[in-house]
Parts: sequence; structure tokens; C-alpha cells
Amino acid sequence: MINIYSDENQSALKYPKNTEVNIYNLLIIIGDFNIRDSEWNSSYPHHSVSSDILLEVTDSFNLKLSLPVNQIPT
Repeated sequence: MINIYSDENQSALKYPKNTEVNIYNLLIIIGDFNIRDSEWNSSYPHHSVSSDILLEVTDSFNLKLSLPVNQIPT
């Protein structure tokens, strides 16, 4: 299992985007990488370029975006 917490520069998000990572035998638990975005929070009015990178990374690993049922702060 990998636990990643992204910093203010989104370093943890950029690593899998820019590095060939073999994750096929790993259990993946992922969050929003502290990226506020209207894509997963309808009450937030802005779009972030970092969310595009996150979606690109998840797509490259054939993962899907799962939205929370209840929009509550974590």
C-alpha cells in the first residue's frame, strides 16, 4: 500500500505523471491531493490545472473518479 500526501506544489501528483510507475500489483487508495475543484465539489466554483493532472494520472492507470455521496469537509 502507498500513502501519499501532496504538498502545496503538488509534488506527489507530478511524480506518477512524470515517472514510469508499476502499480499493477498494488492496492491504491487515493484522495483529492488537496486539490479544490468544481469537478468533485459542486459548491466550489473554480477549476484547477492540478485537477487535470490528477485526472490524467488516474486515467493512465485505468482508474476511475469516485465522487463522495455526501459532500462534507474532511
